[in-house]
Amino acid sequence: SIGEPGTQLTLRTFHIGGIASRDAAQNKIKTKHTGKVVFTGVETVIQEDGIRVVIARSGEITIVDAAGSRRAHFFIPYGAILLVDDQEQVDEDQELFEWNPYNIPIIAVHKGYIKLEDVVPGETLREQLDETTGMRQQVITENRGSKVLSPRILIVDKKGKNLGEEYNLPTGAHLLVTEYVDQEQTHRTPAPLGHLMARIPRSFGRTRDITGGLPRVAELFEARRPKDPAVVGEIDGVVKIEGIIRRSRRLVVHDDDGSEHEYLVPQGRHLSIRDGDRVQAGEPLSEGSIDPHDILKIQGVNAVQEYLVNQIQEVYRMQGVSINDKHVEVIVRQMLQKVKVDDPGDTEFLKGEAVDKRKFQEENERVINESADPATNQPLLLGITKASLSTESFISAAAFQETTRVLTEAAIQGKKDMLL
Repeated sequence: SIGEPGTQLTLRTFHIGGIASRDAAQNKIKTKHTGKVVFTGVETVIQEDGIRVVIARSGEITIVDAAGSRRAHFFIPYGAILLVDDQEQVDEDQELFEWNPYNIPIIAVHKGYIKLEDVVPGETLREQLDETTGMRQQVITENRGSKVLSPRILIVDKKGKNLGEEYNLPTGAHLLVTEYVDQEQTHRTPAPLGHLMARIPRSFGRTRDITGGLPRVAELFEARRPKDPAVVGEIDGVVKIEGIIRRSRRLVVHDDDGSEHEYLVPQGRHLSIRDGDRVQAGEPLSEGSIDPHDILKIQGVNAVQEYLVNQIQEVYRMQGVSINDKHVEVIVRQMLQKVKVDDPGDTEFLKGEAVDKRKFQEENERVINESADPATNQPLLLGITKASLSTESFISAAAFQETTRVLTEAAIQGKKDMLL
């Protein structure tokens, strides 16, 4: 039953003064340990003022002590400013990097000149008031006309020739650069290395109601598919951006064996990868919430369990509520108690049937002992309501919801509950 751990979550309501709260996101990361800094997959560009900006999307910093043990581990977000060097000795409380948690930056990784493509005032570009700063901003908007426009920034040389680097501008991006070309085409808007050309506001940075976290918790516990899920890569490989098909951007991931997977990302969505990046299976290719069903399908049961616990705990931690992981873990375990039968073999199951894990293992052991073919399965992720009502124990189900219906069906079927 999920009654006891569910009570732990319900009792710890969000007690916060005031009617609204703004997420106090950390913008400077400090180490709590003394040791040596080790970079993994960190790529940077150096701005004209000497500041080092991270342009890798999967960079990591590890703090290693004198004995060679890992003491701390940090993921470095794209666009962060590095404050330490690789192999540098750091002290406790020293800052490692800083970043803007409320915006996703779009940064020039090559030096050149600005050229705006398909950025048309009134169609794909409008001036809007920024509620956060109170200033008017140039914002990319969705193109609803018959002509397909794909707003992007190109980095060109002085004569206007494309240097092969382009940056797609998703819907909602704030454009921070303008294109200027004089009549003789001898002067253009420069794009220095590491220059911030646009920014994409993160939605969680906005002020919201005190109960803003509760719908997210309900979405996770009910295993609902997010409204705008991120497109997730299913294989390891190198990603290529290959044009636009039916108002969607076509991405192809090529693995080392020569096979490829194709993905279509809606045109107005921000890509979280660059052309030529190496991606891992389960890594998001676009912005958005990751569908836990995708994690289960691609990375397996352990990965989805870890994801759900971390995401649920994140909501409570943001509200200053501390809950032991075990209460959440008990619920997540119940959400994954069923498996779907792929091939029934010589068992009593039917193809596509949802069966309890323990019952499935017992039936498989029986047919193996008789030298027959066992069944195969794939794990199922059920929301807590469905998981609770489909449990083997009818008393547990009746104690949760729809008591009359559950007890009536149990009586008609002559069920027994061993209370184990």
